[in-house]
Amino acid sequence: MRRAKAMRAPISVVIPVLNAEKQLAHCAAALIEGVEAGLIRELIVTDGGSTDETQLVADEVGAVWITGAASRGGQLKRGCVAARGDWILVLHADTILDAGWSVEVATHLNSSDTRYFTLAFASGALPARFVAGWANLRSRLFGLPYGDQGLLISRALYERVGGFQDMPLMEDVAMARTLRGGLRPLKTRAVTSATKYETSGWIRRGSRNLLTLLRYFAGVPVEKLAASYRKP
Repeated sequence: MRRAKAMRAPISVVIPVLNAEKQLAHCAAALIEGVEAGLIRELIVTDGGSTDETQLVADEVGAVWITGAASRGGQLKRGCVAARGDWILVLHADTILDAGWSVEVATHLNSSDTRYFTLAFASGALPARFVAGWANLRSRLFGLPYGDQGLLISRALYERVGGFQDMPLMEDVAMARTLRGGLRPLKTRAVTSATKYETSGWIRRGSRNLLTLLRYFAGVPVEKLAASYRKP
């Protein structure tokens, strides 16, 4: 994937992972149309210490492999530093872009707009539609998309705002706040896994996410937030 369209393709895709062998291949498969369209220059998988076969999957899809300490913000920072494209597309490993995404993305590469995708969950349940609807509304009203909605940002702007912060949680919100409302939605959906919500319960998980966001805005240290967030 990293050799596609020689050196002219504009987008470096950066995916942070930790034990993502089951998700990464599906995420990468949805990117093939971007390779065929001449949009994707490379796929960078930035690992936080996986103990499963994530690296094997990354090798199989032709990704650049970067490893370091487990911190999603730090992993993204390392991956974006290594990126060579004029644009950076950040995705989570458990997110799959809808077919046709490359057409819409291509139309925005001549602008300076920073974009994110419309969120959907891999579930047809009513709670899934409700949570996704709230997330998309929050993103539009407050300019606060989360990482599972992806981020398409020019390298020039990324470097100008200082990039991702090395933090274990809320790195996506910190970036959105740095961009100060300069984020615009794409119509294409980013379909993310519903497993965490189905395991924890939609109301419980959604409430915990909202509480974590409010505590972050209140100034609670991100290390403390991360410790609480990871509790079952």
